[in-house]
Amino acid sequence: MFPVKQYLFILLGSVSLVIGVVGIFLPILPTTPLLLLAAFCYLRSSKRLYNWLINHKVFGAYIYNYTTYKAVTKKTKVCTLIFLWLSLIISMLMVSNIYITLVLLAVGTGVSIHVMTLKTLRSEDMEKYNNFRRPFQS
Repeated sequence: MFPVKQYLFILLGSVSLVIGVVGIFLPILPTTPLLLLAAFCYLRSSKRLYNWLINHKVFGAYIYNYTTYKAVTKKTKVCTLIFLWLSLIISMLMVSNIYITLVLLAVGTGVSIHVMTLKTLRSEDMEKYNNFRRPFQS
């Protein structure tokens, strides 16, 4: 791979990762697609960064389970929905604009539907992830 292309992938992956992490706290930003984009970019550019991300104690299992099974744990579903709606309700109370409130309701509804349609991860699948956690080999 050309060094410029490699650095662009690393830059795009890092920006996606940062915005994805911010998206954990701001429900209007799509966390999952940004984390998946970061994994994709790191996989194409840096084994070290990809290994760091896929073995990260917070994001690693989430990314692996989402890409492999299109599933998340029940705890992840519950925490996501609670945090999402608490953030949206606080935002709606702080902004008295009906149009923004309607957009927030639409985003919340869409994200909730997506989260609820994901499969719920079984404990056997988590064991597979724990066995998977090793450096990426080319």
